[in-house]
Amino acid sequence: MLSVENVRSAYGRIEILHGVTLNVAAGEIVTLIGANGAGKTTLMHAISGVQPITGGTIRFEGEPIEKMPAHARVVAGISQVPEGRQVFDPLSVKDNLRLGAWSRCNADLEQSLARICRLFPVLESIWETPAGALSGGQQQLLAIGRALMARPRLLLLDEPSMGLAPNLVDLVLAVILSLKNEGLTILLVEQNAGAALAIADRAYVLETGKVALNGSAAAVQNDRRVRESYLGI
Repeated sequence: MLSVENVRSAYGRIEILHGVTLNVAAGEIVTLIGANGAGKTTLMHAISGVQPITGGTIRFEGEPIEKMPAHARVVAGISQVPEGRQVFDPLSVKDNLRLGAWSRCNADLEQSLARICRLFPVLESIWETPAGALSGGQQQLLAIGRALMARPRLLLLDEPSMGLAPNLVDLVLAVILSLKNEGLTILLVEQNAGAALAIADRAYVLETGKVALNGSAAAVQNDRRVRESYLGI
């Protein structure tokens, strides 16, 4: 579904991604782990179109998208849940979700809202509450719900467990698995490497803008370097 080939990206003169290559097959959860500053968020932004690339190609379902603007990638079927959630604080939960469906006709909007309520029942109980008044966990569920309102085929999740209590981390990971079971393809960036590897099919380790290791989630989890550097074992 997604093919990233030899992608480079820079902020001014500072190159962050130095020829990254990765692939995500339909129906997979692929996780990307690495230390802060390794280039994980830059890569996610490059895929979603927020960050321009200076070299390489990005293909979605076989079609090159590296020159496609970010909003067109949403229409094509890619949604991103950004690091830090970035909900619209003054707007209600319902209006945040409605904004997620901007690229679609309104014919099935209520149906889509009902789906989000089934996935995240807690959101329906706070429907009219300003997003800025929600807890961190509620905001994370809202951010995921907002991305799902676009009906993506590929969901980019950037640090979904950041700042959450352990019980909420478990809830978010359970939601990610349920989305996979519905057929959604997911590329996951997560500092909690152990949790991410536990639910992923495959994994890539990014170090200083390059892929240092990749393979099945189990193989990466059992790699000595990963166990020492990211799992504390």
